[in-house]
Amino acid sequence: MRVWIGGRIVDGADARVPVTDHGLLYGDGIFEGIRIYGRRVFRLEAHMERFAAAAKALALELPGGISATRQIVLDVARDFGADEAYIRLIATRGDGPLGIDPTTCPEPRLLCLIDRIAVYPEEKQRVGVDVVTSSLRRPPADVLDPRVKSLNYLNNALAKLEARQRGADEALLLNAAGMIAEAAVANVFVVRAGVLLTPPSTDGALEGITRATLMELAGSLGFTVIEKTIGRFDLFAADEAFLTGSGAGVVPVRSLDGRLIGSGVPGPVYDKLRAAFIATAPSMGVPFD
Repeated sequence: MRVWIGGRIVDGADARVPVTDHGLLYGDGIFEGIRIYGRRVFRLEAHMERFAAAAKALALELPGGISATRQIVLDVARDFGADEAYIRLIATRGDGPLGIDPTTCPEPRLLCLIDRIAVYPEEKQRVGVDVVTSSLRRPPADVLDPRVKSLNYLNNALAKLEARQRGADEALLLNAAGMIAEAAVANVFVVRAGVLLTPPSTDGALEGITRATLMELAGSLGFTVIEKTIGRFDLFAADEAFLTGSGAGVVPVRSLDGRLIGSGVPGPVYDKLRAAFIATAPSMGVPFD
C-alpha cells in the first residue's frame, strides 16, 4: 500500500494520522472508492464530482480544491504503477480538541490510499455470492443521506459482520419500510424477464458510479433498466441478480437466505453485462502515465 499524506507519498506502514483527527474520533469525513482498470483511473470526473458534492454537504473545504484533489489521485496511481488497483480517497474534518464541535477543527485533512483489493474471492466471481438479509436497517435519508459516502460506515460494517457470522458472503440491507436499499458494500440489481430493476437512492441506495455505468451499458445492449422500489420477494422471484460497486466490481448473487436465485448460477444478462463492463471500463478512465 502507498499513501498520499501531508503532501508526500509514503509506504502505508509509515502513514500516520493524529488520534485527535475528528474523522477517527467522530467519523466526521467522507471518502471515495475508485478503481484503476487498464492503467486508467475509472470514471475519475464522476468520482470527483461526487466527492466535491459530499464535501459541500458536510461544509468541508477540500485543501487546494477539487482540482488539487484530482491531481493527488493521479499522482498516487502513477506512483503505484499497477494496471489494476483500488484507490481510497478520504477527507476528514482534521485535528481538533475532544468534543464533537466541527468548528474547533481549523483545517481538513486529505488522504489518498492505493492498493490491490479483493472484496470477494475469485471463486465467488464465477459461482456467485451467498447473501443473507441483515437484521439491521438502513438509516433513512433524514438521518444519514446515502448519497454522502461518509466515514460513518458502522451500519454497513455490522451488517457485513452479521453476514459473515451466519456463513454468508454479503448482507442485504432493508430500509425502514422493509424494502431493499443495497448490500453492505454494493448496489443491487434484479433481473426479471430480461428487465433490470435496481432500488433508487430514495430507498437508501448509494448512487453508485459502477451502478450507473452498468445501467448505461445495459441500455446500449438493448436491456430495459428501471429504478424502482423492490423487496425480498423480487429477489426470490428473479431470474438472476448481481451486485455492483467500486470495490466489489460486478458479481453475481447465488442465493438469498439459503434460497437459490433463479437457477443458482450466473445468468445470461449478468454474463453479457460483465463482459461489456470488462471490455469498456479502461476506455472510461483517465490515464495516469
